[in-house]
Amino acid sequence: MSKDKIQLSNLVNMYDSHCVFDEVKAIVCMAYPNIGLDLLTRVFGDITDLFHGKYNGYRHCNTKYHDLRHTSDAFLAMARLVHGAILEKEKISEENAILALITTLMHDVGYIQTDDDLTGTGAKYTEVHIDRSIKFMKKYFEENAFPKEQFKTCSDMLLCTGLHAKIDNIKFSTREAEFLGKMLGTADLVGQMSDRTYLEKLPFLFHEFREANVRTYKNELDLIIKTVDFYHTIEIRLAKDFGNVIRFFPAHFKARYGISENLYEEAIKSNMKHLKKHIRTSSVDYNKALRRTRVVFN
Repeated sequence: MSKDKIQLSNLVNMYDSHCVFDEVKAIVCMAYPNIGLDLLTRVFGDITDLFHGKYNGYRHCNTKYHDLRHTSDAFLAMARLVHGAILEKEKISEENAILALITTLMHDVGYIQTDDDLTGTGAKYTEVHIDRSIKFMKKYFEENAFPKEQFKTCSDMLLCTGLHAKIDNIKFSTREAEFLGKMLGTADLVGQMSDRTYLEKLPFLFHEFREANVRTYKNELDLIIKTVDFYHTIEIRLAKDFGNVIRFFPAHFKARYGISENLYEEAIKSNMKHLKKHIRTSSVDYNKALRRTRVVFN
């Protein structure tokens, strides 16, 4: 594959969570050659079952934006960040690396309804989904005999995915937990915004907001148009609140694919370029303008 043809979306089949997991395992083993992956494999199986409605006590995921694909995007981005950081001589223990990946898998399970919750969709929990995710994690950790201190570490990391979370106000147990929390916040944001179908899925995000009675945007188009400004806000959050950990991606891509670029930044900029080119007025047919693929709209 020539350099000018390498794009983030061509590296891994993101529509198959098992392909994503295979890549995550390969990356983790590059970072930690002697690491055991049994625990991560078990949690991955349980969380994919949860999203598919095969986990006892829960319905299948029915939010179209915050779905298993979104979790997979964040999961792979997190693995790449950890690997890049290790290559850049940052110290992350094997235990904390696995815990960070487990937390990534669980960071949005708060959108999933229990099997006795038959009203609406999980989108109604938008504003409380982090608390619900932590509640699920606590129950899961207790049922599977995780040490109590690991729950503290993971719950603190998970808090970093809150869009308005004040990172300085989180009382992390260790420096590594804080570092990995910033990575998780970064992976969550860049994973979704670099997605090849990010723009196409923005109407889904609007309807999740609407069901949760979040009235930030007037309609689908309003959210789409304001996504450019949102991107600029996120650039600041990535650089300042999350300590610019996005800088670790190039080391990973160099080791894995022989290229030194940040393919996440390139993919996000490509999405924003397309958005600014085609979404300029309130009269635009945005469904047509954003339909670059049949993956979302059939």
